[in-house]
Amino acid sequence: MGVGENIKGTLKEKVGELTDDEKLQREGEAQQRKGEEQMRETRERAKAQAHEKKADALEREQESLENG
Repeated sequence: MGVGENIKGTLKEKVGELTDDEKLQREGEAQQRKGEEQMRETRERAKAQAHEKKADALEREQESLENG
């Protein structure tokens, strides 16, 4: 997620440069920033899920040791 927004934003920005349309350039830049934030969010969610899985595994290990 976010890659599409980044690509669309880049295209808008470049078209804005070619047509001398400052508004379109700014829209493209904003859309790129949105895409970057979406990609950052996706990475952070993946990290959080990995931490969750590790915590679950450690909890299972602890329970196994307590009951074993």
